[in-house]
Amino acid sequence: MGGLTAAIAAWGYTVANQPGEGLFIDSDWKEEAKREKEKLAAAEAKAAQEGAGKPRFADLLNLMVMQVMASLGGMMGPGGQPMPPDLQAARYFIDLLGLLEEKTRGNLSEEEKQLLEQVLYELRMEWVRITGAMPPSAPSPSAPAGG
Repeated sequence: MGGLTAAIAAWGYTVANQPGEGLFIDSDWKEEAKREKEKLAAAEAKAAQEGAGKPRFADLLNLMVMQVMASLGGMMGPGGQPMPPDLQAARYFIDLLGLLEEKTRGNLSEEEKQLLEQVLYELRMEWVRITGAMPPSAPSPSAPAGG
């Protein structure tokens, strides 16, 4: 018995050459699988044409916001322990976002402009909140540009 036939027999079925004699394996399932594969490929092609997976301005902002939040100690590290703040790195990434705002002025959609302004405002306020909560013995970092 071949491998597939043996596997089918192990489940209590017999392989038949004609419908109604047992488990009938024909090319219909292959054709159905082929049609499903073609449908999936067509759907993927349509999604690609519509820009699915295309990088967006919001994705770039999200990437940079994550860097700031990690640098401000707002993320958990390995083992679930809070990551210590790195205020210089946080300031650098906030300043990069400020530079992005300056260099893209007049080239963003209204939605992108508002998103960038809101992100910058919130990150600057968080930076001020974190640095203001530092013990007096800690060195006083200078404020991020524009904040």
